[in-house]
Amino acid sequence: MLPRLLPRRRSRARTLTDQHVLITGAASGIGRATAELAARRGAVVHLTDLGAERLEEAAAAIRAAGGRVGHVEAVDVSDHAAVQAMARRLTAEHGAMDVVMNIAGISRWGTVRSLEHEDWRRLVEVNLMGPIHVIEELVPAMIDGGRGGSLVNVSSAAGIIGMPWHAAYSASKFGIRGVSEVLRFDLRRHGIAVSLVCPGAVDTPLTETIHISGVDKASPTFRRLQARFRHGAVSPEQAAEAILEGVRRRRYWVYTSRDIQLAHLLQRYLPPAYVALMRVMSWGANKALPAVEQARRPESLPESAA
Repeated sequence: MLPRLLPRRRSRARTLTDQHVLITGAASGIGRATAELAARRGAVVHLTDLGAERLEEAAAAIRAAGGRVGHVEAVDVSDHAAVQAMARRLTAEHGAMDVVMNIAGISRWGTVRSLEHEDWRRLVEVNLMGPIHVIEELVPAMIDGGRGGSLVNVSSAAGIIGMPWHAAYSASKFGIRGVSEVLRFDLRRHGIAVSLVCPGAVDTPLTETIHISGVDKASPTFRRLQARFRHGAVSPEQAAEAILEGVRRRRYWVYTSRDIQLAHLLQRYLPPAYVALMRVMSWGANKALPAVEQARRPESLPESAA
């Protein structure tokens, strides 16, 4: 199958009908919900994720619902060579993408006394370098194709505000925010819109697999807090709706819930109120889960305590 070479007319609002959309992290959570919704709206979706089995399940579900699925490949986005090889196969078969969505990510929380070096490194490798690998291997073809398009990078509320215990996670999420801030202007001349998605609480499988240093996830205290989190969280489907609306309207800032938008407005226009809010949030978090502040890396403990 030859790549599509003819330019399309650019429009201010973007429909997904017959658009080729690459989605990373498509096997579960926000990624899968976005892939399913994009397919329902007429897109040809191309799916990647780390786990091949769950990825094939997601692809099969989309096809069973009448959606069109193109390329499906398990890829570790932190592995540049693997992303490069996937991008070559994808482009050779389907041509340049119309929309590229960087949704894959991981989450680990803790303090500077408890997080291990591997935590910091892995978060940056997956959440920052992963999207960069995808961008450098797929966006040039979009530029050369001359059809415009959209680039979607998923950051986080922790890429906007100073949330408790999120220093390592925020390093990666503020990083992709910085990349997006530059690309929104660099790519504008090529008709490629950049959307920065900043989700707040979203009830995804990540809530079960998240690692918080010093916290026993089976403890009643954690389970109560988890239930409270889920009560206020939006669903992956709601997050997907917000993302695709952002793509349709070619918006830069995309929020999945009003609370994050409000916090961002406070930060920008009422800094003292924002500082007060963050201090209260930090106090409340440490009161609810004091074990996080008390946790230490094994190598930082005295020998008698090891």
